[in-house]
Amino acid sequence: MIDLQLSDKKHDEERQGEALLLESQQKGDGRKLYIESYGCQMNFADSEIVASILADTGFETTGDYHQADVIFINTCSIRENAEQRVRNRLSQFGVEKRRNPKLIVGVLGCMAERLKAKFLEEEKLVDVVVGPDAYRDLPQLINQVEDGRKAVNVILSREETYADISPVRLTGNGITAFISIMRGCDNMCSFCVVPFTRGRERSRDPFSIVAEAQDLFDRGYREVTLLGQNVDSYRWSKAQPAKATATDLADEMNTLTGDALLEALINKTDLPATMAKASGDEVDAVNFAQLLTMVAAISPDLRVRFSTSHPKDITDEVLYTIAKHDNICNYIHLPVQSGNSRILALMNRTYTREWYMERIDAIRRIIPGCAISSDIIAGFCTETEEEHQDTLSIMHYARYNFAYTFSYSERPGTLAARKYTDDVPEDVKARRLAEIFKKQQEDSLACLEEFVGKTVKVLIEGFSKKSDKEYRGRNDENAMVVFPVSDSVKPGEYANVYIESCTSATLIGRIA
Repeated sequence: MIDLQLSDKKHDEERQGEALLLESQQKGDGRKLYIESYGCQMNFADSEIVASILADTGFETTGDYHQADVIFINTCSIRENAEQRVRNRLSQFGVEKRRNPKLIVGVLGCMAERLKAKFLEEEKLVDVVVGPDAYRDLPQLINQVEDGRKAVNVILSREETYADISPVRLTGNGITAFISIMRGCDNMCSFCVVPFTRGRERSRDPFSIVAEAQDLFDRGYREVTLLGQNVDSYRWSKAQPAKATATDLADEMNTLTGDALLEALINKTDLPATMAKASGDEVDAVNFAQLLTMVAAISPDLRVRFSTSHPKDITDEVLYTIAKHDNICNYIHLPVQSGNSRILALMNRTYTREWYMERIDAIRRIIPGCAISSDIIAGFCTETEEEHQDTLSIMHYARYNFAYTFSYSERPGTLAARKYTDDVPEDVKARRLAEIFKKQQEDSLACLEEFVGKTVKVLIEGFSKKSDKEYRGRNDENAMVVFPVSDSVKPGEYANVYIESCTSATLIGRIA
């Protein structure tokens, strides 16, 4: 796996296995909770929910598992190496458990549902196994273990969004935060286990999202990232209407991409409301574009980001909404996975090469200068050399600012594992991945070079990792910027930074 300065995902890579501590915590009843998180931003956000639930029952967090009464690992099943890291860590916790038999060890998240029998019965590594929709049940499950029984709840829900739980912020910088807006995924990509481990899509009440964002802003946070497996399919409805028909969706797209949108953008008026119908102050339904507008309206000083988008769902309404609001960042993560239509069909991505390129064109047309990043898989089942070249060529067309790249690894239980043979040799996968990596390095450097000689607005997140004489932060397009510390600004504030040079991953400048 290679990541190329995709800041939000790289952030998670740097935090893999991190022991998460509450920003501030009231004295509990003496019981200590230790949580390690692996995987995507959703898992880190879920750990904050778990900490909040258990804090209400008297637990305090600790950064030293030797002091813990309960150890949880929040897990990821996306990559094989992630599972191996978790197993190795559980073995280490097993040593501590032999020293302290009362210690409770549990597995949370995506691996829990898929490997519950192995963890509990075959390998006997843990006491508690809890899926991502059952965290409210944790206090009861811990009590069950304390009574001498193993505990498991991996039931997936069609309703659970944890909308009423205010997550405590874990080991944060007090400036940027994640907000989960939906859970689950309805896209059955053939290589992915997420629909099986996190269940069907359900969108969180928008008013609870806005309230959480407002609370964060009031506490000094200046950037929120709205999270979901596929944020563009966010649709909340008070009545939860039946699934839209193909005709309904076609009519909606005609409205969303019509002249009315362009007029709204030019005149700075409200966007056409194809999903929301208001009666007085009451909103019946909200789509993702409208949710973006609601969060952006909290304050012009609150930056709004989101991740991740699916190419089939990112409408022109979303793009025009980004263009209209200065505080919605000009940055879109739009995973392509492959540049070849046959491979995309095998992946069940539900779009073609041409469809994806049209979405890139729309982004460039509606949001000039918008940064675009991607996920790319090298060596998917039956991929030929010519099809690999299609991936390189679509990278050239899209000119990604960042990329997060993998060689394909088969995940048990997925459609690809059941239907297709993983027949691309590992050395061929490695070579193709290296070629993708080299291409992205060139494109990332070229994109950053365009900022040299310009002044960019940077939200200061803290000191750089190399020196306390330098600040670091990100610009609107999600590029990392470092510059000398100045008495005129401090972390949590915005600074105008003149860019003097760059590396392939970082912009280097000074206060303008």
